[in-house]
Amino acid sequence: MNTSPPRLELKEIRRVFDGQAVVDGLSLALEAGQVTCLLGPSGCGKSTTLRIAAGVDRQTSGQVLIDGVVVSDGPLHRPPEQRAIGLMFQDFALFPHLSVGDNVAFGLMRQSRSAKAARVDELLARVDLKGFAPKYPHQLSGGEQQRVALARALAPRPRVLLMDEPFSGLDNRLRDGIRDETLALLKEEGTAVLLVTHEPDEAMRMADQIALMREGRIVQFGAPYNLYNAPLDREAAAFFSDINIIHGVVRNALTETPFGQFLTPGLVNGADVEIVIRPQHLKMDFDRDGRGPNPTASDGVPARAVVARARFMGAESLVEFVMDHDKSGINATVPGVFLPKPGTPLWLTIRRDRCFVFACRNQRRVANPYEADGTRRVETAVAE
Repeated sequence: MNTSPPRLELKEIRRVFDGQAVVDGLSLALEAGQVTCLLGPSGCGKSTTLRIAAGVDRQTSGQVLIDGVVVSDGPLHRPPEQRAIGLMFQDFALFPHLSVGDNVAFGLMRQSRSAKAARVDELLARVDLKGFAPKYPHQLSGGEQQRVALARALAPRPRVLLMDEPFSGLDNRLRDGIRDETLALLKEEGTAVLLVTHEPDEAMRMADQIALMREGRIVQFGAPYNLYNAPLDREAAAFFSDINIIHGVVRNALTETPFGQFLTPGLVNGADVEIVIRPQHLKMDFDRDGRGPNPTASDGVPARAVVARARFMGAESLVEFVMDHDKSGINATVPGVFLPKPGTPLWLTIRRDRCFVFACRNQRRVANPYEADGTRRVETAVAE
């Protein structure tokens, strides 16, 4: 059992600008060798949180601890250079007047010349830039500059590495390889990493734990698998992938939809609900001359829709539909090439085990849906 304190711990961090809380009561702990990602839309407070952890910004209230030692709390505020923290930014921030070797050695000022040279050679070899020490940043590609920035950040062996959108300047083809190489090196070093990004794919690819932020708060925290497969609400589900939303109204703990009834216990009669389904979890079947789908080829209750547009996206095809029952839109994806013509009628079914049922915001739940005599209590939806 590990009894060591977290490498980095943020306790009830609050940062106020002009009377508005940009970070509001945020708490987070990072262990050695763990990559934690702050994920969220622009303006949610994730970069401000990172700057507070680094010491380049100061919280209005709360504590920052490194290895169990308070480094910022009220009157106490240690600067970045006294926190044993490495920093890596989206623009790499390499010194243009210094060589690659001198950039990597910049944080090793207290070491001997031979120790510096050995550490620089070791890290450049590990980021596949052996022999690049005499070169200058302007002579490097974007991917090479990123690897130099990583080597420089890791050179002093920081206990914690803070990364702010470090891969955003790379093209898509290069980005995946660089991220994987970076992750492997970070794991080898045993560094606790706090990574800021607004890209869910990056968070899913790199993080051991994801802290999903919204309006200055962490609204959901956990492993990537759990956040993807058990989202807190519709907004959380939509952040990780495209979604379809089927609207319904609760009647006696059931919600009627074109795809059949869904159980919605705990919500009062008349409450509005949203049933969320990702496009890849819809199944399609041909109309078969108005007779409906082949009963052996579908599951659940089928609903009829007409193709509005179909596009080939590379690994999959996206088919956009207009539903027969209310003319609403719904999208489905299928691997490979499937391009039915506009106007083609198809039957859709959905995987119920892949659906998420959420109450619309401000809907009141029933604490106990039954009266004392066992009869069901009837209530109407009321906004809180």
